[in-house]
Amino acid sequence: MKNLMNYLYIICLLMVSCNIYAAPVNISQQQAVSIAQQVNVGRVLGVKRKGNTYRVKILLSNGEVKITQVDVNSGKIK
Repeated sequence: MKNLMNYLYIICLLMVSCNIYAAPVNISQQQAVSIAQQVNVGRVLGVKRKGNTYRVKILLSNGEVKITQVDVNSGKIK
């Protein structure tokens, strides 16, 4: 029983240490465009990265221009 507890303790430590030292995964510019186009369908006019945010400028079919901000680390729309 003591060996089992030690084994589980080591497994838990390994799992925690892997999450702590895991490098953040940044999305690419093309991935940011794809994510932005899921919200605003239209023609992409440009993409710029400012810090941890991609700003995707999209021309909608009604002539309106929308800027969608996508987080570089998570891919979530801000």
